[in-house]
Amino acid sequence: MVAQTVDGTEVPPPQNAPGAAIAALPHVISGNTLHHLEQLIEGLSGGIILTDPAGTIVWANRAALAMHGVTSMEELGLTSDEFCRRFHLRDERHRRLQTRHYPIMRALAGELFDNLLVEVAAIGTDEPRWVHQVRSVALSDPDGEPDCIALVIQDVSARFEAEARFEAMFQANPAPAMIARLADQRFVKVNQGFLELAGLARDLVIGKNLYEFDIFYNAERRELAQERLAAGRTIPQMEAELPLPKGHGKLVIVAGQPIELADEPCMLFTFADLEPRRKAETALRAGEKHFATVFNMAPVAMVLTSLDGHRIIEANEAFARMTGYPIASSIGRAPDELELWNDAEQRLHVEEEIAHHGGVRNCDVRLLHKEGDAIECLLSAERISLRDEKSILWLYQDITARRHTELELIEAIEAVMKDTNWFSRSVMEKLANLRDPRSGKAPPPQVAELTQREREVLELICEGLEDKAIADRLSVSNNTIRNHVARIYSKIGVNRRSAAVIWARERGLSGAGVQ
Repeated sequence: MVAQTVDGTEVPPPQNAPGAAIAALPHVISGNTLHHLEQLIEGLSGGIILTDPAGTIVWANRAALAMHGVTSMEELGLTSDEFCRRFHLRDERHRRLQTRHYPIMRALAGELFDNLLVEVAAIGTDEPRWVHQVRSVALSDPDGEPDCIALVIQDVSARFEAEARFEAMFQANPAPAMIARLADQRFVKVNQGFLELAGLARDLVIGKNLYEFDIFYNAERRELAQERLAAGRTIPQMEAELPLPKGHGKLVIVAGQPIELADEPCMLFTFADLEPRRKAETALRAGEKHFATVFNMAPVAMVLTSLDGHRIIEANEAFARMTGYPIASSIGRAPDELELWNDAEQRLHVEEEIAHHGGVRNCDVRLLHKEGDAIECLLSAERISLRDEKSILWLYQDITARRHTELELIEAIEAVMKDTNWFSRSVMEKLANLRDPRSGKAPPPQVAELTQREREVLELICEGLEDKAIADRLSVSNNTIRNHVARIYSKIGVNRRSAAVIWARERGLSGAGVQ
């Protein structure tokens, strides 16, 4: 078949054109236009393979050859049968495909398909080397007769490699977690930590939606959770019960953070087990006559304090183990005397809440071990009457390990993101509040994050020196100092000199260390 110009002159297809497919384009296309079209197709980043209806591979562009690890048509295969003998394919579930199910064979059989995923490997290799997303296109001549079949190929190997790494890290992380797709609210991922928490098999969760497996059952703010979920917004932590077999439930703290996986909006749910606390509370309600036994044997750290002054009346063994303070040396002392709280302002806020509302539930607080180590806790406290005396019962659940594993999960996602550009950066932006749920922001920057030179510059700022004086002191240019100051501001999150001085002095940088 030959192409024609507008005046009817026949023009043969250009040398090395993509076979009959390009020549079969409408007859008004000139030879020059065909040549330009060939150049355009050859330069596409996507792969193009053209076959005639008999199965002869008439042309493939450079991208298609590269996606199969070859440099010539002969290496790719000059027919569909030769292609099938040189490559073996698997489906997206890693099952080996029979020849008749290869995309090229399905297209020759007249099947049209979009976004067909296959794993491709050369014969003789054990593992697939590429993941292709394939679309078929049937081309016809000006009379409408089938003339050529095109396979349009995109190499999505990097995306699937990153997904595989993320899946492995997500499953290995012990922090209980689930991921639900927002489009249909169905659970698409669940890790081993959650399965162990719930005591369920994976197939009883995956594919279920939030109404079939209601993780917000009996939630204290169920309507808020549903509203936030529908809007794709952060769901604050709240108590709920996981539905378990035989009608039982497990008390948990659940929270949700919107994320994106493979460009699909999803919600990441994380959990903390509150059953130990519920068992302790249930036992306490059974009667005050058993209070002392239950109090001392409870697996959750518990403290009984006076209503006035919050001095410790009783503490249990779990509290002593968690904080390192012996029970005998704790009795009669106030929190300030023990230096128990990391943030005195936060403690005062909690005490005010108890005074005005009778108690607090599931507050994220940070205590200090006797040796100075931070302890991440969920705090619940309530005024009670014991032996006709008003007091406050404090329950501290140590979630330090859970917080660390959540941060490890974030770091794992960051590691995946370093070498891929398909994975949405919003994953980390949306999960930032996991780093410090008390503020909803990432952990504050520390002095260790500054370089030695940046620290020297900051100390000189604390001495009141201007940029020129600092440059003279350090024997560098003014521009160098300005660049250092800009980087310091960016790292510590300030935008003026006075704020930088306050930040430095709060961390013990007095400005006396640079000579």
